[in-house]
Amino acid sequence: MILADKITNLRKRNGWSQEELAEKMQVSRQAVSKWESAQTAPDLEKLLLLSKLFGVTTDYLLKEELEEEEFTDDADRVPVKRVSPAQANEYLELRAWVAKRISAAVFLCIVAAIPLLLFGAATELPDPPVSENLAVGIGMVTLLIILTPAVALFLSCGFRSAPFAFLDKEPFETEYGVDEMVREKQRAYRAVYAKCHITGICLCVLSPIPLFIGSFTKNEFLAAVLLAVTLLLIGIGVMLFITAGVRWASMQKLLKEGDYALRNRRKIRIRETVGSIYWLSATVLYLAWSFLTNSWGDTWVVWPIAGILFAIVMCLCNLFTDRDKK
Repeated sequence: MILADKITNLRKRNGWSQEELAEKMQVSRQAVSKWESAQTAPDLEKLLLLSKLFGVTTDYLLKEELEEEEFTDDADRVPVKRVSPAQANEYLELRAWVAKRISAAVFLCIVAAIPLLLFGAATELPDPPVSENLAVGIGMVTLLIILTPAVALFLSCGFRSAPFAFLDKEPFETEYGVDEMVREKQRAYRAVYAKCHITGICLCVLSPIPLFIGSFTKNEFLAAVLLAVTLLLIGIGVMLFITAGVRWASMQKLLKEGDYALRNRRKIRIRETVGSIYWLSATVLYLAWSFLTNSWGDTWVVWPIAGILFAIVMCLCNLFTDRDKK
């Protein structure tokens, strides 16, 4: 009970609500409420952060008696970064720039296999223009040429976004006027965001049609062309999702709403980690299967299957994180 009372008194002395303390500690408001009602106690890492936030010693927090606070030097306090209107505007402009390049990079990754598919299918024509080995060689070279600018775009976005990495890793507060400015931009962008998402969904829903049509033809080259059309439709749909989604997410991050509300931050980190591992594994599987079997015309099935399984994996992640919160 003593620790709970100390946390409550220190929070109130600083003029913070439970929500504000939770945000600074990167925990849920319910966690702070449980600390202050002595239902649970913060772990050692959180105790250290509490001592730095309040500027008191850990001994003071851990002593089983109420006494005068034992303050540490001001240099030990954890500074909470504040985002000014100019910084917020710079960040939103940067994310708009990043959105276009990330969406272009993802589009290139999706369509990179198209030349390989077409060259491979061309070898099945009655009078093939190239040999099978040459087709695979040209297709692989083309694939790498297309992927190279995609990698460059991803890297450039990462370097340009580095100054604002603290928004994901550290507690921050917005200065007066930032929320109003961001909400105004959000209202102005809402219609574009909705149109991009609706169009992207429609394209993704329609994208299997060429693939289904190709499954009824015995002409392998035509089937490959229709598969290429499917990939193009998916690529364009994903581009729309990313372009609109990155800009919308940047506004939510500054406002700490939606997926970027405090209670959802841990869920986002888990989803991002699982997603990175998942798609890296899918890529390794695709390349290993393709090189070992040399069946480039068949191994493309990895991607639609991976897409379906990814949705299931994300649902399981959400269930896990939601259960963990409870």
